[in-house]
Amino acid sequence: MKYIAFIGVFSIVLLSCKTNSSDSLPTSALESSIDSFVIPYIDSAKAAGVAVAVFKKSEKIILKSYGFADLEFKTKLPADASFEIGSVTKQFTAAAILQLVDSGKINLDEDFTKYIKFNTQGRKISVRRLMDHTSGIRGYTEMAAFGTLAPFKYPKDTLLRIVEKEKFDFEPGDALIYNNTAFFILGLILEKVTGTSYENYVQKNLFDKAGMKNSYYCSESKITANRAHGYDMGEHSLQRAGYLDHSWPYSAGSLCSTAEDLVKWNDALHHGRILSEKMYTEFLTTAEFNNGEKGKYAKGISVTIDHAKKMLQHGGGIFGFLSENRYYPSEDISIIVLINSTGPLDPGKVANHIADQLFGKPKEATTSYNRDLTVFTGTYSGRGRGEDIMITITKKDSVLVAKREDKESTLNYLSGTTWKKDYEEYTFRGNELFLDQVYGYLVLKKQDR
Repeated sequence: MKYIAFIGVFSIVLLSCKTNSSDSLPTSALESSIDSFVIPYIDSAKAAGVAVAVFKKSEKIILKSYGFADLEFKTKLPADASFEIGSVTKQFTAAAILQLVDSGKINLDEDFTKYIKFNTQGRKISVRRLMDHTSGIRGYTEMAAFGTLAPFKYPKDTLLRIVEKEKFDFEPGDALIYNNTAFFILGLILEKVTGTSYENYVQKNLFDKAGMKNSYYCSESKITANRAHGYDMGEHSLQRAGYLDHSWPYSAGSLCSTAEDLVKWNDALHHGRILSEKMYTEFLTTAEFNNGEKGKYAKGISVTIDHAKKMLQHGGGIFGFLSENRYYPSEDISIIVLINSTGPLDPGKVANHIADQLFGKPKEATTSYNRDLTVFTGTYSGRGRGEDIMITITKKDSVLVAKREDKESTLNYLSGTTWKKDYEEYTFRGNELFLDQVYGYLVLKKQDR
């Protein structure tokens, strides 16, 4: 229910509704640039429809849609179309839980089994570790058994009874593997302590407070005005998205929204209308591991640096839909991209293109490592998301190269014993490789030769 995409930003000043960057980039120029990036995908039928919103606080820079809400009837996509936002849902769930922490109904450091029955196989797992993906519990969307549940309605604890029999991916706090099970459990905890449904709680305490009039809990059967239909990429062309009962994405991925409503959410969330100052700080506090290191994933949202600025981001992916929600706090800028098809057009790439136009393309600093690289070479393996992974590190001339399966990547040296490729950071310590993927923090062990 998610995909990974990344970021950046530079100082920006909105001079008027006609200009929108520190260099006074005309809105017409930005719009033309987005058009040239997106329209070829629509014209080649590689994407169904795209909605884009770029706002400074509540002031519109761009709000535009492309393509179709329904391909069979050739229904144009309106700018206020609603989409399934997949894992962007997680920041709503996290905010709801923190509201309940603030009111004393939930304790972040309490073992979550105080609220929900689950066999942790002897481990203590705090509510906090559910929120930052460090629990070690197996993710249900990576389990083959989930395929038998997805089209049907069963009691929600059916899922828990299946997952609790699975081996843990790691000991709580040792690593971070993106985990939909954890956020599913958080929804159940919310319902237990409030006595109301997740859907009703979110509507009253999040959507209504943010003024999000076109957002709702998704339904596979309800008729909703302006709802975009979802499509997946088949072998040769787009096809209707597979059926998924919304019992299962639930608090990990079952919310629907519009591009403009997500701007309203960012405005409310990041300006104190949803969380107290203390809980907002908690919301953005990133995962801390047993080895003392800190990750880049907080609670339903990632906190990263690119273009030399802080960016708060999360993406989403669910049957037929992809989404991207970015907020740059120092600039008070939101970039939202929603797509009603899965395929070669990645909303993160669209958002990157927009950020580049607004703030200038980032320049990656290059530094040389002047000591022996061979101490890092070898094959490293460990648990990844839904599978065991293996990465081979080799030396070519004066650089390190990482190979996973058939893909090779040249790593750029950062500092100490850390290298980087795109959003991934590779840190070597003794016989271990710590792979920080933002949405993952994997511990890989060096294999004996």
